[in-house]
Amino acid sequence: MPPEQPTTPTITTRLLSLTGLPSLLSTPRDALLIILNRTTRMLSYGASSLILALFFSSLHFSDTQIGLFMTLTLVGDVLLSLLLTLIADRLGRRRTLLIGATMMICSGTVFATCENYFVLLAAAVVGVISATGSDFGPFRAIEESMVSELTEAETRAEVLGWYVAMSSAGSCAGTAVAGRVVQWLVEHRKWEGREAYHAVFWGYVVMGVVNVAGVWGMTERCELGGGKGKGKGKGVQVQVQVLEPETDATRETEPLLAAAGPSAAVGREERGEREEEEEEPKKKEKGWFKVEISRSTLSVMLILWALLMVDNLADGMVSMSWTTYYMDQKFHLPKSMLGDFLSVAYFLAALSSVFAGPMARHIGLVNTMVFTHIPSSAAVLFFPLPKSVTATFALLLVRVGLNNMDQAPRAALIAAVVKPEERTAVMGITGTLRTLASTMGPSVTGVLADGGRFWVAFVVAGALRLTYDLGIFTMFINIKLNRHEEGEQQVARREGDEEEVERRRE
Repeated sequence: MPPEQPTTPTITTRLLSLTGLPSLLSTPRDALLIILNRTTRMLSYGASSLILALFFSSLHFSDTQIGLFMTLTLVGDVLLSLLLTLIADRLGRRRTLLIGATMMICSGTVFATCENYFVLLAAAVVGVISATGSDFGPFRAIEESMVSELTEAETRAEVLGWYVAMSSAGSCAGTAVAGRVVQWLVEHRKWEGREAYHAVFWGYVVMGVVNVAGVWGMTERCELGGGKGKGKGKGVQVQVQVLEPETDATRETEPLLAAAGPSAAVGREERGEREEEEEEPKKKEKGWFKVEISRSTLSVMLILWALLMVDNLADGMVSMSWTTYYMDQKFHLPKSMLGDFLSVAYFLAALSSVFAGPMARHIGLVNTMVFTHIPSSAAVLFFPLPKSVTATFALLLVRVGLNNMDQAPRAALIAAVVKPEERTAVMGITGTLRTLASTMGPSVTGVLADGGRFWVAFVVAGALRLTYDLGIFTMFINIKLNRHEEGEQQVARREGDEEEVERRRE
């Protein structure tokens, strides 16, 4: 029989491939539950970001007090995120997420029932409330580590793209629903504004309950080492190839090893693995808060952390809560219109995020991060310039619509340059530093707003974001990716060959 000719992909197949949907559908059910939890959580964050500053204004808090509240809330997020992400792999990732979801329920209940500034501040600092509309709590780093564990390097960026896209869809729904609910309660039920805002926070509580249910549905594959058949549950020791820190000596010997042929390289790998196995008993006894991060990882992450802190300082200055408050002060728009504006922007963000993964596959992770983020940064820079609602809305669409396209490639970049057992801690530290950088932004904007210079915050933030974009491109365009996973696959193949030899001898 003549050999079968390969079939040509149909237009539908090609379109689906461009969206990354086949990669999403091939992932385990746990990854889908993680995405569902993120979607519902961002729905509540989108609702709170629309009304938070307006809620405080209805309680007659000053702009400086509002800015201080957001700053201290972010400080609480820093401490909570650092604590939970550092112990997540030892305590258990699902258990850690369960703690976070429970704290989300408690904080939402306080906001739905109380109006005292200090009580609300305590609930926001100790618990989980999104002061900016962003996911700065303990969830994101752990979830991204879980998704990275459950996916392969080839599909990771596309699955993470859907993770980000669905979060934007959640924010879209949250802002639309919150704006409509507040407007309806005020106009048709004759509620006061603050009473309508309380009702929205009850919805926040409901989304916390949904998150608890989602965590209960996850399996042990979400834990460290459980995603790819390497083991089950927490506390599993993952065998990976540990690359030696690059020094002058290693740089000099690597060309000689390459000239000596593959056998020399294999011998070097085997020696490194034997050394790792000898050190393994020492590594098993770890304290709850002891985190071991290799020099090769730190050499990359220190630069990335510094750049991310610049970007998040800017984001803290012009968070969605401040942005909606600025538009309300400048144009005096109905709350339903504000909600609709943000909803459309978040819808575009969800749509664009779907294509971030496939784009990263074609042009690279770093190029996708930079070339999609620069227009968003420019929109922030020019946001105060227009005098009309239409032009301001157009800049908002560009800013929010493209803002999330760098998130999935960034998470995939981190997963590609760190070892699997370091991912949760590294992503947790990344989230902590990002949140820490954001803490000063709201207070600075609050002072500027009180002084009648609200617009300056957007100009400074836009310039900082553009600095981040250029820094990412300059420092990471030529970085080598997935070297740890390649080493892990080599170890697995060699172990399989050794087992086959043993069976033949028997």
